[in-house]
Amino acid sequence: MEDFETIWERAAERHGGEAALKKRLTKVKSKKQLSAIPDDRWLSEMTKRVFQAGFVWKVIEAKWDGFEEAFKGFNPKRVAAFSDDDIDALLKDTRIVRNGQKIMAARDNAIFVCDLAKEHGSAGKFFANWPDDDFIGLVDVMKKRGSRLGGATGQMVLRFMGKEAFMLRPDVSAALIRAGVVDKTPTSKKDLAAVQAAFNEWSTQSGRGLTHISQTLAMSIDG
Repeated sequence: MEDFETIWERAAERHGGEAALKKRLTKVKSKKQLSAIPDDRWLSEMTKRVFQAGFVWKVIEAKWDGFEEAFKGFNPKRVAAFSDDDIDALLKDTRIVRNGQKIMAARDNAIFVCDLAKEHGSAGKFFANWPDDDFIGLVDVMKKRGSRLGGATGQMVLRFMGKEAFMLRPDVSAALIRAGVVDKTPTSKKDLAAVQAAFNEWSTQSGRGLTHISQTLAMSIDG
């Protein structure tokens, strides 16, 4: 497996040097900052990423104020209590994209967020305190306990909320293959475990978190 310094140097060469590469890396929130994010913002982000999956992102972004209104500001308790009549009303609401399965997922994820708040004090505390060296485990929890939050969608929720996260997009997967971590796009439990182990090793080598390592991998690949 390649060491992280080799990958970093390759990415820097492709993107105008080390200083330019560093500027491209996004800021990650601290545990304190993540813990302070209200539960409604976690539900909002989950819902946005679920609706964007397989759809034109710009359409969802353009309608997002309408989503916020239609889903009562994403107050988890209110959304979790939506009746079938409330769901039917949303299926006719032109403020949102009227996809029945994704609307139902919002209610299911509101229940998930409420459960996390009961168990951990808030959803933010749960996500903040989950160890970065078991990120794959966190995404698995989101898949099993949430609705439509597995894989790329769950990874995206965590990245955009500011949690340390890697995203197994095609460019990152290609970089992992080039680095000798896996020999194909990682989807099996065995390959995902190998990916987590590689990220943990690279973090130890570089002192960088999952997000910056993931972004560096993506920028180390042509295209």
